[in-house]
Amino acid sequence: MYSKTATMKSTNIYYDTIEKIKKELKSADTIVIGAGAGLSTSAGFLYTGERFNQYFHDFIEKYRLKDMYSGGFYPYNTLEEHWAYWSRYIYINRYMNAPKPVYQKLYDLVKDKDYFVLTTNVDHCFQKAGFDKHRLFYTQGDYGLFQCSEPCHQVTYDNESIIQNMIEAQGYIITDNILMLPKNRTPKMTIPSELVPHCPKCGKPMSMNLRADNTFVQDRGWNFAAEQYTNFLSKHQNRKVIFLELGVGFNTPSIIKYSFWNMVHEWNDAAYICLNYKEAFAPDEIQKKSICIHADIGEILYQL
Repeated sequence: MYSKTATMKSTNIYYDTIEKIKKELKSADTIVIGAGAGLSTSAGFLYTGERFNQYFHDFIEKYRLKDMYSGGFYPYNTLEEHWAYWSRYIYINRYMNAPKPVYQKLYDLVKDKDYFVLTTNVDHCFQKAGFDKHRLFYTQGDYGLFQCSEPCHQVTYDNESIIQNMIEAQGYIITDNILMLPKNRTPKMTIPSELVPHCPKCGKPMSMNLRADNTFVQDRGWNFAAEQYTNFLSKHQNRKVIFLELGVGFNTPSIIKYSFWNMVHEWNDAAYICLNYKEAFAPDEIQKKSICIHADIGEILYQL
């Protein structure tokens, strides 16, 4: 079992740590990025507060929803209402750009390096920022994909066109990828029945391609990305590698955090850099090979 030592906080230590990170990243040819929800939060994809109220005030008023995420699990009475909620959810978190250019800053930092990205995020921000899609492994799915809810087959389907149709059917207007509601118009909280997505094979309702239980579809693209990631690690195991962890919490720590710790511990020339607003630390076993810093990820990337 790993033990942990928290990183101290002070202005001097902060800037000293920034300089250490700069030096490590500059000298590294290979960077493995592990990204969690904290990275997208830093980019402005907030699931509570003003942003939540802006797009879901009607659902909040009717169902007393507390946040966007839990609203996705509410047992709506009809699929028409379920997909009215989810189409807004998907559009603003997948097809609209993040409010802050955090992912672009990250790309500028690593674009000339030999990198690979492992992420539990499902919002497609890496590709929109310019990252090579062949260097990305989205382990938990993609807001931009549907799958059979059964599932009767291991195939996913792009949903952008039908999501836009659902949005417009509620009274919204899409302009330059921005969701707009005309003045004095009240949005509908349902979509037409003919827009409810059903599986083209078995006819059952479609669901999101998000890992929530054992129905998650790992399609051809998912398996290819998993193989690419495994091959990348194998190819670089004996080289100097920086494992750069960004905004990873403890919802699914085995996917990124624990695997990064293990590889840094076992690989001779591996180092660990952790950027996290609240949970930046490394186990005692790899302290000498680690740099951790508590701060907003976007601000740290700006300093770098």
